[in-house]
Amino acid sequence: VAAIDDPSELSDTLVANLSFKLEDRQELLELNEPKKRLEKILAFVQGEIEILQVEKKIKSRVRRQMEKTQKEYYLNEQMQAIQKELGDKDEFRNEMQDLEQAIAEKELTAEARQRLTKELRKLKMMNPMSAEAAVVRNYVDWTLSIPWGQTTEEKLELASAAKVLDADHYGLQKVKERVLEHLAVATLVDKMKGPILCLVGPPGVGKTSLAQSIATATGRNFVRQALGGVRDEAEIRGHRRTYIGALPGKIIQCMKKAGSTNPVFLLDEVDKMSTDFRGDPASALLEVLDPEQNHTFNDHYLELDYDLSQVMFICTANTLEGIPVALQDRLEIIRLAGYTEQEKLAIAHRYLIEKQMEANGLKENNLTISRQACERVIREYTKEAGVRNLERELAKICRKVARRIVWKGEDLEIRVTSENVQKLLGVPKFNQSHMDLQDQVGVVKGLAVSPWGGETLDIEVAVVPGKGKLILTGRLGDWLKESASAGFSYVRSRAESLGLEEEFYDQYDFHIHYPGNALKTDGPSAGISMATALTSALTGAPVRRDIAMTGEISLRGRVLQIGGLKDKVLAAHRVGIRHVVIPDANKKDIEDIPKSIREVMHITTVTHMDEVIAEALLPKPSGEHLQPHPSAVAADEGMVLEAPTEH
Repeated sequence: VAAIDDPSELSDTLVANLSFKLEDRQELLELNEPKKRLEKILAFVQGEIEILQVEKKIKSRVRRQMEKTQKEYYLNEQMQAIQKELGDKDEFRNEMQDLEQAIAEKELTAEARQRLTKELRKLKMMNPMSAEAAVVRNYVDWTLSIPWGQTTEEKLELASAAKVLDADHYGLQKVKERVLEHLAVATLVDKMKGPILCLVGPPGVGKTSLAQSIATATGRNFVRQALGGVRDEAEIRGHRRTYIGALPGKIIQCMKKAGSTNPVFLLDEVDKMSTDFRGDPASALLEVLDPEQNHTFNDHYLELDYDLSQVMFICTANTLEGIPVALQDRLEIIRLAGYTEQEKLAIAHRYLIEKQMEANGLKENNLTISRQACERVIREYTKEAGVRNLERELAKICRKVARRIVWKGEDLEIRVTSENVQKLLGVPKFNQSHMDLQDQVGVVKGLAVSPWGGETLDIEVAVVPGKGKLILTGRLGDWLKESASAGFSYVRSRAESLGLEEEFYDQYDFHIHYPGNALKTDGPSAGISMATALTSALTGAPVRRDIAMTGEISLRGRVLQIGGLKDKVLAAHRVGIRHVVIPDANKKDIEDIPKSIREVMHITTVTHMDEVIAEALLPKPSGEHLQPHPSAVAADEGMVLEAPTEH
């Protein structure tokens, strides 16, 4: 071609040796001018060159990819060969076979089996080293690890269950009766829904340990989940698999730990959950704790319906105020008010002393604590509804004794009596009796319930010259402030019968104070206490020192029903008060008070404030005119409420 000089011959030679299409050849043959024919050939050649360049790039890219794939394949084959030389098997293939066998043998629901089969098929087509394969594998492992239909055989012998409960805990009859009722029903029906109990009471009364005893008595597995401080909804329902590090919720995690579908599941401190922008975990528990819904509980991670209906859920809480009303509706609430002095004494001798001696390395002959010594520890070194502080004081005695034994020898024998308790524990923390030495004007003992059990609180009223202001101090809540206003209105409406001047409220300010109210108690049950204290301060009639009272007051002086009666009566009993005034509507709750307490307490039921005044106030000292009682306490700060202008 390079030797041809004639353009026409050159074009004909090129066309004959290039792979042009038949149509292009016909088009070139029809051109008579050699120049145009060569230009057309050049255009065709340039197009062919571009096509060849693209094909070259594609071939080069394919070759590089093939080299990379061949390299990875070669390295994987080398790694497998090395593992085989070391005695290892084909792990991935073996794992897939194990998973297939596990899915086939596992007792699964139809939905779960279908989902796992699909996920396993997807996993087989993935590179085992990829991140997505790790996510799928983790999902399959989690789904297979939780129990699906595996149950433990429940012990249904009522006698042995009652024996276990009595051996582990003293008292607490209501809870024990509820557990035995559940076992009795389980013997009569083939399948029953698990009960959802909520034990409400102050710290140290044995709520958490009682759940463990229930599991032992019924023969079920036991799991515990603390909910204090939980504020993320995903902690209950789990995270969706689209998130990095996603996991099932605490419910499914604990079911995996339990290993059966019918464990005793303790949700501890259910009133300590909080809420923020991440969601409301208390609302997420509604599905878990609803007997009509929890047979299809759906965790966000599993995305499968899981049956929780056979689980015996037990919740614990210090107060009901921290539990939403909708959640309370799903719970069977059982209140544990606390222990009496006799019960604490029995618990100490049956459980606590032996437990602390063992914990501190003492032998049976090293230490003996007399009944009188234990009574003094309970009365003068503890003031609680439960027995946690009592156990701490007994542990302190054991540590003191352990130090002396190490110093003087293991054969040392020490007997703790009421006389030498103070040498071991120091100065008593509380007075043996909290009753005042004399009857006082304007001072009433009220009863309240806090997260730590029942409490007795002194309510003081001072009447000072002023313009009719009602001053409230002492960390009072809104309910207490409203009760104070209602009590003041009642006193004003009864001014004539009480012998007060018609316009007495224009000349004085009235200061109501709660000294020592560090717990910031709130509620309407202090209404009659504040009204009695106001009446005493205004009339000068002293209040009986041996009486405590609780009840809500209306503007017309009616005494209305209150809650927590058992806690309040036990609190009065702990401080030595033996006379309690309660609303007549609470007469039905007296049966909940232990018989040993009812026998020594004088409980008066009232329907109107006039009965309270007649019961609590003593006659005014003779020779005095009926007028506001002077007080040395001046009210200079606190919340000020203007006295109502008319009743």
